[in-house]
Amino acid sequence: MPGGASDPRVYFAAERTMLAWLRTGIAIIGFGFIVARFGLFLRLLHFEAGSAASHGLSPYLGAALVVLGVLAIAGGAIQYRLFCRTLPSADRPVSSSPHFVLGLSWAVVLIGAALVIVLVANP
Repeated sequence: MPGGASDPRVYFAAERTMLAWLRTGIAIIGFGFIVARFGLFLRLLHFEAGSAASHGLSPYLGAALVVLGVLAIAGGAIQYRLFCRTLPSADRPVSSSPHFVLGLSWAVVLIGAALVIVLVANP
């Protein structure tokens, strides 16, 4: 902005981008969970039909998708934190706190990591 006036739109754009990474990561994690549990569904169908079938690759593909979602969220959180550190205090709204968004993001990362362990341990 001319004259050195503050522009909080820069901070809000960074926050929207972080939330988009969070939303994308959660969607990938959810899709990975569905893929992992689809193998269980197929195993039940084969069991009812009287044939024995292995679970295949679906738990591992699902866990890989969950890891991809966790990495997307973690990468977005790291980029958001680094960018917020470069912003001058005049460009940040007074009531803003990046800690809430970052805390939420890291909580989802931890839950996703636990989900990977559960999916791999119980195929």
